[in-house]
Amino acid sequence: MKLAVFSTRSWDRDFLSRENAAFGHELVFFETRLSAETCCLAHGYAAVCVFVNDEIDREVLQALSNGGTRLLALRCAGFNNVDLHAAAETGIHVVRVPAYSPYSVAEHTVGLLLTLNRKIHRAWQRIREGNFSLDGLLGTELRGKTAGIIGVGRIGLETARILTGFGMRILAFDPKVNPAAEAFGVSFTDLETLYREADVISLHCPLNPQTHHLIDAAALARMKPGVMLINTSRGAVIDTRAVIGALKQRTLGALGLDVYEQEGDLFFEDLSNEIIQDDVFERLLTFPNVVITGHQGFFTEEAMQNIARTTLENVRQFEAGEPLENELRG
Repeated sequence: MKLAVFSTRSWDRDFLSRENAAFGHELVFFETRLSAETCCLAHGYAAVCVFVNDEIDREVLQALSNGGTRLLALRCAGFNNVDLHAAAETGIHVVRVPAYSPYSVAEHTVGLLLTLNRKIHRAWQRIREGNFSLDGLLGTELRGKTAGIIGVGRIGLETARILTGFGMRILAFDPKVNPAAEAFGVSFTDLETLYREADVISLHCPLNPQTHHLIDAAALARMKPGVMLINTSRGAVIDTRAVIGALKQRTLGALGLDVYEQEGDLFFEDLSNEIIQDDVFERLLTFPNVVITGHQGFFTEEAMQNIARTTLENVRQFEAGEPLENELRG
């Protein structure tokens, strides 16, 4: 099947091409993001493949439908950038990769936590300058501390499992209790209790109307003073301006981000020779207790293989007229 692949980077091309040897699809790669301005490139393609920062609203979906597109294949788990109701109205099927590698994102989450707790980012900079002072690098043991996990799907579950290995007490909030988490000692509770007792809070929830700006000024005010906040889910789960306020007031002890509200204009691009125009993002970079990575939690060999294989299998199922195992419905 002929497939237009948007937001392509070198690694997308490599992994998709490698896995496609077993499928035989015709892959056409576009570096540009899919948007109202670029959707004309998809004209004539029955299937279109997109990533997290592509813009698939009603206007784009209508244009895709008019151009003959019948399948939208997301090579990611999140789908907050897709208007599923409009997709259904235009007759476009939407499929995703629901579980490429929860271990990859969970391990990156813990990497951010350890970096912030033991000030590894600051120590690395000092040593390169010949400064071997330990002033300002004091950390704490994780053993005996309380971690709060918000969202206990596959990634939240694996994060909780790793933190249990550090000897941490795990509190969790999720509308649906996960028996697998309870089996190794995770205690499900309400948000108020989690905010009040957690030394570390890690976000693993999807972005939807209920979770948009879940972490706002009111939520931050209810958290334990000095709490560490980690977000590897979706940027808009956090109200960035409110977080900056809590950092300035020193009520938020540390912040680790792999996602950002306005990341679409920044992440996955080399802007090292540019002047970044996002003043909110630039303000975050001024804090010594903030570590930001550019949406790389998923970026492991294993995860990329799974993403490519599942995406191409989703397309094969559609072409063969089989039930779509990973279809999303509005």
